[in-house]
Amino acid sequence: MAGETAAPCRHPGAPPEEVINLVVNAVKAMAADHAFLQRQGLSSADFELALPAAIQRIRGSAAASNSARREFLVGLLQWFADTGSISSFDIPEYGDDTVYRLEVPGIGSVAIVQKGCPDGAHSSVNWSTPDWAVESYLWWLCDSLQYEPGEHVAKGVNRLRNRFFSSTYQDAVDGVIFHNATCGTPLRPCPKASLAVEVDGKRIPPPCLWVMPERVDYEVGAERSEWNWQGGRRLRFPSVLYSAFGIDPTLLQSYEGYVGFSRGDRGTRTTIASRFGPGRSTVFRSEPR
Repeated sequence: MAGETAAPCRHPGAPPEEVINLVVNAVKAMAADHAFLQRQGLSSADFELALPAAIQRIRGSAAASNSARREFLVGLLQWFADTGSISSFDIPEYGDDTVYRLEVPGIGSVAIVQKGCPDGAHSSVNWSTPDWAVESYLWWLCDSLQYEPGEHVAKGVNRLRNRFFSSTYQDAVDGVIFHNATCGTPLRPCPKASLAVEVDGKRIPPPCLWVMPERVDYEVGAERSEWNWQGGRRLRFPSVLYSAFGIDPTLLQSYEGYVGFSRGDRGTRTTIASRFGPGRSTVFRSEPR
């Protein structure tokens, strides 16, 4: 599938699209199966009327999931502070823009913008970076199995590419991180599992981080045609992040991924390179659009 190679991991138990479609058809068939509904004490009218509310109730577990995602990130940031990787961090009020302020020795203030799955506009486009940040990162806390991790990342980065070349926005993030409590579990096995650390009684592997292009000379008509296409941009926070997991700074380029954009006569393209150890990498490149 398109985008799978944007990340090094897979969901071995994720339902394929054809199975999802079968479930949709099964729900539709239930609505038309009067005998089945009667056995459940329902009429067809009752089923149709109550179905949206029932789905909403099932989706209500998402609120608890959001809380769990926040707890995971706070727990990991606290571990960074306890190990001395960061000096401190502020826990923000949760809302449309949930931004953590990390104070990092030798760097200054780093912003972590907490978002959900990257394929949605809210998590990939609707954000802003604070003026106080030396470096800013989108942290996608995504536990969805709807797409493979790489597909989630590719969808989010493609939205970021559209924003990158838009004249509507004035800011840009320096990097993106795709990592949550699902990473390293049987639902999302991690090829970096041997480097996992224990946080709150759980084994947590190093996150996947991609350095984003710097937003320079991106305007239509500018002669420049490539931005970070070969991954040449260097940031300071990735070294801090990976050093916390015992990765020597000399090996940073074996674990730090990057995103590049290009623009030509046929449109814009994206390259997403993921690295997960010496000599281990995977690359996704989109078609021009």
